[in-house]
Amino acid sequence: MNIDDEFNSEELPPSKSQLKRDTHALQQLGSELLEISESDWHLFDLSDELIAALREAKRIRSCRARKRQLQYIGKLMRNIEAEPIRQYFVQRRTEHNHRTEAHHELEIWRDRLISEGDIAIEEFLKQYTAADRQHLRQLVRQAGKEAAQNKPPKSSRALFCYIRDM
Repeated sequence: MNIDDEFNSEELPPSKSQLKRDTHALQQLGSELLEISESDWHLFDLSDELIAALREAKRIRSCRARKRQLQYIGKLMRNIEAEPIRQYFVQRRTEHNHRTEAHHELEIWRDRLISEGDIAIEEFLKQYTAADRQHLRQLVRQAGKEAAQNKPPKSSRALFCYIRDM
């Protein structure tokens, strides 16, 4: 007889540490719910008691009282399906990361256009055929002059907006 035959970890109840991790995860999810607007709460199947607890938590300013309220919210969240809420926040973070990445790419284009000049302008025009060559060159030239004279980056901002619109 083998020891592995007698011991099956799937039949054991979750450990106390795992229960604590799950509870903290639900509390964290509850605190993330506080960060979105109340109008978005209708996207989830939240009980009236949980919505009231969330509203109360938004009102509380005391650190200790807020912590107790979050523990209560975590307790109430044990009774609901938390996976759609988790998926909502994962999707929000993913969208935010994509927007941030796109913003960084625009900043890279702007900096390249200002530093490299005509070479970068030609590459940009190959990639974005709808761009106006003359207007783009003018913005790049003005942004370069402002940078050389240590002036506020007005044209650089205008160049960024133009690239963003493309």
